Parts: sequence; C-alpha cells; structure tokens
Amino acid sequence: MITFLRGRLAHALPTQATIDVGGVGYEVFIPLSSYDKLPGVGQPIEILTHLHVREDAQILYGFMSAPERDLFRLLVNHVSGIGPKLALAVLSGMSVNNFKAAVVNNDVALLSKISGVGKKTAERMVLELKDRVGVAAAWEAASATHAPTPEQEQANEAVLALIALGYKQVDAHKLVRDLQEREGAGKSAEELVKMALKKFASGR
Repeated sequence: MITFLRGRLAHALPTQATIDVGGVGYEVFIPLSSYDKLPGVGQPIEILTHLHVREDAQILYGFMSAPERDLFRLLVNHVSGIGPKLALAVLSGMSVNNFKAAVVNNDVALLSKISGVGKKTAERMVLELKDRVGVAAAWEAASATHAPTPEQEQANEAVLALIALGYKQVDAHKLVRDLQEREGAGKSAEELVKMALKKFASGR
C-alpha cells in the first residue's frame, strides 16, 4: 500500500497531479480542496495517498491533509454505492467540516447540491455514516471545536449555488476563491454568486 509520496510537483490540474519521486512520475487524482493547497510546479511536496485496486487498474488518489483522506476512505468503504470518483466530487464540493456538520444535522438538501450527489445518495450518506458507532458524537465535537470560518461557509454556499445553476464545479470553485481574494473575504454567498454570474456572462 502506498500511503504517501514525497518529491517534487511536476504537473498539476484541478483534478490530478504528477509527483516526481526520484525520477519516477506518479499520477494522482485529487479533489479541488487539495488542489488549492498544492505548492508551485517544481516545488517540494508531500502528499498523502490512497491506492485503489481494480481488476483492470491500480489508481492513486492524493490528499494534502489527513482529514480529506479519512473522509474519502469513510465514503468509499462505508457508504454503499459510492466509489472513488464520487467521493472526490464530495470533497471537491464541500469542506470536510461542512460535510461532517451536514451529516450530524441530517442536512440532506445541502448534501444533495454536491455535483453528482442526488437526494437518495445524500440520504444514504447521512444514514450509513451516522449509524457508525461513535462517528456522530466525534463529528459533533469536531464541528464545535473546528467550525469553518464565516468566509469558508459563504464560499461553500456560493459554490454549491453555482453548481445548482449548471456551472462546472471546477470553474465555480476557482472563481469564488478568486473573487474572495480580490473583493475581500466579507462578501455574503448571495453577493459572491451575483459577482460570479457577471464574470461568467462577460467571459471573465
């Protein structure tokens, strides 16, 4: 089992990265949340990994933080009908803390806004993860002590709203992040969505 890679970032896209480890390039699929944390191309990197073995392939998934990998594994191993691709979409569409809070609060409507996750899948995630012994209690404690900042909550709501309007997850995530950096972090989700729609309409 390959549990991490340490080397240099050779190439990066919002959905995948190539890590040069001693002259060998490892391609890893990543969520948007990890893409945001990548160093510049050519810079040193250590990335946590999960090796998914299928009959026809061995695929590496990469994460820049342990909570991201833990949630990925929890989804893949303990929620029926969720594979690696959908688990990455969950991590790309919502922060780990916001996801935990949604499960604890039975917020199926919020979870179902994630790209690729319908109402039935969202209900299954809540049911099967809350039924795991100790998960709900641990997540409630974690949510209380590591609650997302107001800025993170507004950004997440704005991204989910744009996805619901039909925009690509990658584009919505990048634009909202850029808007917060340029316009300041105090904007509400509604203001971020309005600014993003203007940018999309004008072709940025």
